Amino acid sequence: MKVLITGSNGFVGKNLIVHLGERKDIDVQCFTRADDIEQLPGLVKDIDFVFHLAGVNRPQDPEEFKTGNTDLTRALCDAIIASGKRVPVLYTSSSQAELDNPYGNSKRGAEELLEELAEQHGSSVYILRLPNVFGKWAKPNYNSAVATFCNNVSRGLPIQINDPNAVINLVYIDDVISSFIAVMDGKSSAERFVQVEPQYSITVGELARQVQAFRDSRDTLITESVGKGLIRALYSTYVSYLTPDRFTYQVPKYGDARGVFVEMLKTGDSGQFSYFTAHPGITRGGHYHHTKTEKFLVIKGSACFRFRNVVSDEFYELFTTGDQPEIVETVPGWTHDITNVGTEEMIVMLWANEIFDREAPDTYARTIVSEA
Repeated sequence: MKVLITGSNGFVGKNLIVHLGERKDIDVQCFTRADDIEQLPGLVKDIDFVFHLAGVNRPQDPEEFKTGNTDLTRALCDAIIASGKRVPVLYTSSSQAELDNPYGNSKRGAEELLEELAEQHGSSVYILRLPNVFGKWAKPNYNSAVATFCNNVSRGLPIQINDPNAVINLVYIDDVISSFIAVMDGKSSAERFVQVEPQYSITVGELARQVQAFRDSRDTLITESVGKGLIRALYSTYVSYLTPDRFTYQVPKYGDARGVFVEMLKTGDSGQFSYFTAHPGITRGGHYHHTKTEKFLVIKGSACFRFRNVVSDEFYELFTTGDQPEIVETVPGWTHDITNVGTEEMIVMLWANEIFDREAPDTYARTIVSEA
């Protein structure tokens, strides 16, 4: 399939090109602002599908809305008609097409031209009235407040908030691209207007707080709930604005004669992750918990885990090595410790189901005496 992308060097276009480049069955042709509008007939004649992303949204002269949105769309429609082919077109309009302003009028005018193309020429036309789109490669101070906030906060620059209670409606770039490709592949049920899902709403103040929390997580080690939904998409967007010298950050390391202990990551509701080392012959632990639970994974060396029930005095021990991944779970009410029984440094990953609280640690020292 030969695909034409107008506005291919814009934010959405860049993302679309990368996704289409991952497929072997797509040949992409590009049209940018640097190209002459008179080239469109020559480009369109061999095209099977058009992603019409080009447009103007922040011109110096409002007249550019008409030339960059409506007139360009008219030229594209004329080129498709001249080709004699019923080339399908997907158009990225705007939610402002419903409003009476120069930008909205120009986008609605483009929609009407495409609808005429569908009715008179037979081309399938798909229109996406997009709200604010955010994601990697968006231009700060141009595409969206999300891009501006992520760029500035990640670089230690100030952000300006005029109305913290103002609501922004958002769609994530990957969801937009998924909708595009579903339409191109004939897997979308939409007939004319395509709705990108999910759509999110957030206030400007909450958006700023969330982006700043991403920044602060490197100091607190407490990550936001970045596994799904809006927060996942915002976090992915935020880290995409990190400069290469900010790809790494240090975390505290606590060391003594036994080895080192390093906390890596803390969560708001699912505990924390860390690792520790132990020199040969060293024992760590020797305590029990009432409620806290932990999972240990020896990733290097040889370990002996010992357990003793604080009520029944039942004793149990087991051995694991880094050669065979095996999770050892501590159980409330059982004193436990771990000893490096190998000849090399032992490295152990550790997850606890709660963040360590120095005021209420739920950790009570008790030495384990091995069975005779």
